[in-house]
Amino acid sequence: MSRFATLIRPDGPAAAILIRLAVGAVFLSEGIQKFLYPGELAEGRFTTIGIPAPGFFGPFAGVVETVCGALLLAGLLTRVAAVPLVVDMVLALALTKVPILWGGSADKPKADGFWAMAHEARTDWAMLLGLVFLLAAGPGRWSLDAVLARRAGRAVSAER
Repeated sequence: MSRFATLIRPDGPAAAILIRLAVGAVFLSEGIQKFLYPGELAEGRFTTIGIPAPGFFGPFAGVVETVCGALLLAGLLTRVAAVPLVVDMVLALALTKVPILWGGSADKPKADGFWAMAHEARTDWAMLLGLVFLLAAGPGRWSLDAVLARRAGRAVSAER
């Protein structure tokens, strides 16, 4: 099996489309909003929480979330698109949610403790688990990855 065929392998149940649609729609929406509201969701927020070079990383996160979210919605290069989004979610949890355990964070200064962190992290945690599911299970048969895999299979058969 070629590396490309491995990347687009349409494993997973047909119902994986539900996870792809939920996770992809959230990332696409959040990515677009980073450009619509940069002071609140991109550069401004990244400055508040202490991310270096917020003028670069704010729009960068917006591009990653928009492009990869759209790829998840389409089921195109699903596993490839999930990887940068996993990094995005791990960073979001580490930089904005974990500090709440120790007495608040720059963007939530009054919240502290496990339950405050659990409340704030609920969407990030759900997105991370959805991405891990897509990495493990695959995009399912109702995806562009499945269409590409079928075409690749026909091309290999025709060469023989």
